[in-house]
Amino acid sequence: MIRDLMTIMGPEHRRSVWTYLAWLVLYAVLQGVAMALLVPLLTALLTGQAVSSWLITTAVVVVLACVARYVQTMKGFALALVTLTSLHTRLGDHVARLPLGWFSSEKVGKLSRSATSGTLMVTNVTAHMLTPVVTGVVTPLTVALAVLWFDWRLGLGLLLCAPVLWLVHRWAARWVGIGETRTHDATVLAGNRVVEFARNQQVLRAFGRTTDGYPPLEDAIEEQSRAWGSMLWSSAPRLLAGGLSVQLAFVALIFFALSLPLEPVLVVALLALVARFTGPLAELAGQSGMLRMAANDLRRLAALFDEKPLPEPPSSLPVRTPGSIEFTDVDFAYGTAPVLSDVSFVVPPRTMTAIVGPSGSGKTTITRLIMRFFDVSGGSVSVGGVDVRSLSTEDLMAQLSIVMQDVYLFADTLEANIRVGRPDATDDEVREAARIAGVDEIVARLPRGWETHVGEGGAALSGGERQRVSVARAVLKDAPIVILDEATAALDPENERFVQGALQNLRERSTLLVIAHRLPTVVAADEILVLDGGGVAERGTHESLLAAGGRYTAFWTERQRTQGWRLVS
Repeated sequence: MIRDLMTIMGPEHRRSVWTYLAWLVLYAVLQGVAMALLVPLLTALLTGQAVSSWLITTAVVVVLACVARYVQTMKGFALALVTLTSLHTRLGDHVARLPLGWFSSEKVGKLSRSATSGTLMVTNVTAHMLTPVVTGVVTPLTVALAVLWFDWRLGLGLLLCAPVLWLVHRWAARWVGIGETRTHDATVLAGNRVVEFARNQQVLRAFGRTTDGYPPLEDAIEEQSRAWGSMLWSSAPRLLAGGLSVQLAFVALIFFALSLPLEPVLVVALLALVARFTGPLAELAGQSGMLRMAANDLRRLAALFDEKPLPEPPSSLPVRTPGSIEFTDVDFAYGTAPVLSDVSFVVPPRTMTAIVGPSGSGKTTITRLIMRFFDVSGGSVSVGGVDVRSLSTEDLMAQLSIVMQDVYLFADTLEANIRVGRPDATDDEVREAARIAGVDEIVARLPRGWETHVGEGGAALSGGERQRVSVARAVLKDAPIVILDEATAALDPENERFVQGALQNLRERSTLLVIAHRLPTVVAADEILVLDGGGVAERGTHESLLAAGGRYTAFWTERQRTQGWRLVS
């Protein structure tokens, strides 16, 4: 838990954490010493000896313990405040440096939960939960060492109880941890299914799946309910056993102390100390479930900080040939599944290259390697004549504009969504980019024009209109390379006309790399790369590839046949 807390707080707060822990340990030791002073104090009191010196000593130690308690509490609250004010920023800065390929839906769901409940748990740990942990260990140990001084036999009995109680506590906490991990995973899955259900209402309603329920969501909620129930039934008896073990240890120590040939006055004093020995242990046992859950939350949050970003150079190399792309003997695999093998090609500046091939042939993977979602397993990918690993993320993305098939617009105005391409662009530049992409025609139809809010994900616009906004972003950014992944695949004729016109404009100023299946787009390319089996099977112009009669010819024939399909009555 301490190691994870150090990771979460960051190196800049490491000294503050150690200082807090030092004061917490000091408080726990002083608390144990104050308890140990009960033996000579009670002995003196019961035997009629002078007690003033022991009272003064005890009072001094108690005051010091109170001061240490106050200081460690305030430092714990200060760390909690630091967590509330800076952890989200640190987490955001760290996640922003992770490779884009890291952001799967599963990891995003876990990130969301850790960023909310995990953050609150860190504040709870430093403000409240570490105190019973440390005092539950250090204070009984101090008391046991003190008892060793007064009577080694009873002190040894206390020390022998410690590992037994620790094993019982660990056993109970382990089951809580297993149950909490299952409930966490079930809660993340249920949350993802709720978002999925909300986002896909159009599809679900089209197929009448709103009244009959949505099985994936219902299954996820049911699993969440089972997970919580299982955790309750498996953990509660074990937590009770942990608390019972402390009480049984106390009873056993009482009988052991009474069996020793000691003065009655000393026995009474030592029994008072034994009671104080088990008190912190009982509190620790009562907190064992929450401690395990907190440890799991801290581990998940620390694991996010343990995720390593792709290495970046201290400074980017200067781009030599803006707009060029080169793959040299590239190998790449997702885990153990190879996708690309020995792929080499060059895209010259201000040309248009189309990539075609069957599903799973690696078309999208090529674009992801250019954007450095991942690093290649072998070979190199160069943009602008420089290996992408020698460019900072900022400098690499400055060379690229991306137009995807699935466009996401932010819940802001139409103008603000276009300005994403280049926030410092002038109004005239924004208007010109909109004109080229046909967005001005959309603006003219909207009641509030440029100030129209497009809604979450661009819900106020059609798919084709969102695509035009995406193209306008690319035009406004004016990057040397534009990557288009099926950008025109699902457009109606009107929207396709606007997008194709914008692409022609982009072609005059940028290099276009297009993943496409629509025949007009493929035919217009200066070079076509045909992927198959993880490599480049063919390359050339449309005419030369048709003449070769290979895989591209089969692709072309298939596309021609599907274009000729007609519905007849």
